[in-house]
Amino acid sequence: MEVVAEHLGGVQFEVAARGHRVLCDQPIENNGSDSGMSPPEFLLASLATCAAYYAAEYLKARKLPEEGLKVRVTAEKILHPARLASFRIEVSTAELDSRHQTGVVRAVKSCLIHNTLLAGPHIEIALSTAPLVSA
Repeated sequence: MEVVAEHLGGVQFEVAARGHRVLCDQPIENNGSDSGMSPPEFLLASLATCAAYYAAEYLKARKLPEEGLKVRVTAEKILHPARLASFRIEVSTAELDSRHQTGVVRAVKSCLIHNTLLAGPHIEIALSTAPLVSA
């Protein structure tokens, strides 16, 4: 898996993955033009869409209604060191019996991003003065 962020100037970046492109920016109060989501919002979006995907797959596999499926993710920002903490995933579905409610929660807990954040992945930082070449 690979994503490349290219600086466009100011605090704007174009992020590319598999031919798709999105814009990353900062809010106006952070010297941005607010023309795209901020990096923390992208992280929350990754968690929300992953959780939603797993919930939808659970519902689809059991022929339960997928209409109205919505996932909201919030996180508290803390300092020293600056990071996001206390993530909360809220899943809203059509009416489900308790067995399927438990199943949806179990499915969401299988989400790749959720499990990655829980495990505290190893992160290596490498600096190069040569241009990056995409794989």
